[in-house]
Amino acid sequence: MSPSSAVIDDFSRDHPLATVSTNWRLITDRVMGGVSQGTMMRETVVGRPALRMRGDVSLENNGGFIQVALDLAPNGGTVDASTWHGIEVDVFGQSEEYSARLRTPDLTESWQSYRQSFVAEPWWQTIQLAFERFLPHRTNTPLDIHRLRRLGLVAIGRTFSADLAIGGVRYFGRAGG
Repeated sequence: MSPSSAVIDDFSRDHPLATVSTNWRLITDRVMGGVSQGTMMRETVVGRPALRMRGDVSLENNGGFIQVALDLAPNGGTVDASTWHGIEVDVFGQSEEYSARLRTPDLTESWQSYRQSFVAEPWWQTIQLAFERFLPHRTNTPLDIHRLRRLGLVAIGRTFSADLAIGGVRYFGRAGG
């Protein structure tokens, strides 16, 4: 019997290194002139090792986001996730809505992605993000799960104080498993 999940990051390696041998990165709207501020730290949240993104999202100067992002394969490569139903993320938050973003090599502009929203409640929960529920944003190209490049978890679109802890990231629902 094949496993029902595969680890992307269990936060057992030294920060910012993920289990898949790539580094988590913090990206804010400052890359395009915005003024949102954020931090990304490794810490224990309610007894669990986690990556924690905190910050203030501001819509000033056409901004409006902070993000933690992880390349899913080393050296700009891609992952064939076609044997999985999606990605699941263990999250802890403050009852705020966030967005999960996937990118593939088919997307050439930074504003293009495949998106799915979720709410992070103030307790640990596992959010399952089925590939079929990701919606294309500013692209007509369908999501190609044979060539996933990056996962981003984003606080976006409104003025608020973001506080999102991530305690694990996995592929889930192995087909035929």
